[in-house]
Amino acid sequence: MSKPMLSEKDIEEQTRLSDSLARIKHVIIIMSGKGGVGKSTVSSNLAIALSMAGHQTGLMDIDITGPNIPKMFHVEDEKLTADGDLLKPVIVPPSLKLMSMAFLLPDRDSAIMWRGPIKMTAVKQFIEDVNWGDLDYLIVDMPPGTGDEALSIVQLIPKADGAVIVTTPQDVALLDSRKSVTFATQTKIPVIGIVENMSGFVCPHCGETTEIFKSGGGEAAAAEMGIQFLGRVPLEPAVVRAGDEGMPVVISDPESKSAQAFMEIVDRIVRTVERK
Repeated sequence: MSKPMLSEKDIEEQTRLSDSLARIKHVIIIMSGKGGVGKSTVSSNLAIALSMAGHQTGLMDIDITGPNIPKMFHVEDEKLTADGDLLKPVIVPPSLKLMSMAFLLPDRDSAIMWRGPIKMTAVKQFIEDVNWGDLDYLIVDMPPGTGDEALSIVQLIPKADGAVIVTTPQDVALLDSRKSVTFATQTKIPVIGIVENMSGFVCPHCGETTEIFKSGGGEAAAAEMGIQFLGRVPLEPAVVRAGDEGMPVVISDPESKSAQAFMEIVDRIVRTVERK
């Protein structure tokens, strides 16, 4: 059976999408099998750490109905401006380019009640209608889960270098993280590795670590599935405070155990991606 003929509009859209992605060296997708595991916290800290290291970096908050990334950089009240026919991403110092649905809402409390096709149109525009410029890394903060929304998104980004799976140590979260690995494999996205978030609570007074949610499960799951374990990030009050104040912990408290863990994870991601 012959393939259907593409319309001029379809060809133009595919060309714009390809042209936009061609200026981005590496695309890294941040995934989680379920919500509440700190995926956006991981995404924001990894992106700003890459930017601080001198990499031209973009962060695309593609969780359309729950766009939390701008809050974590204290830019939730910013509005987008245009550069010709393209939208200009919000700049977070030193040079991080940020795009989120939150910038298009009339106010912080607005709810987005869209069905799948409309969401995918917005996602497509985030890629082809945004002036990302030349990037070394584009970090894509995905919505949680492995359903239709996630599948449609990864089909729009065919050149992704790999996925980073975020989990917490509990058995339920680990079960869902395994599904994320399977999802990535079946959609032909290389799995860069697993990050175990909230891995032990670090007391701010004595420095002792208490395993509230256990620890080590992410590393064990990575070993069983034959994929890289990128590291564990402890649960610290500094991380929560940093997110609420709009200053990722790698900036606000670079000596903290969490910040150091994020920096080590970034190093492992860069080494993995650059050697491909």
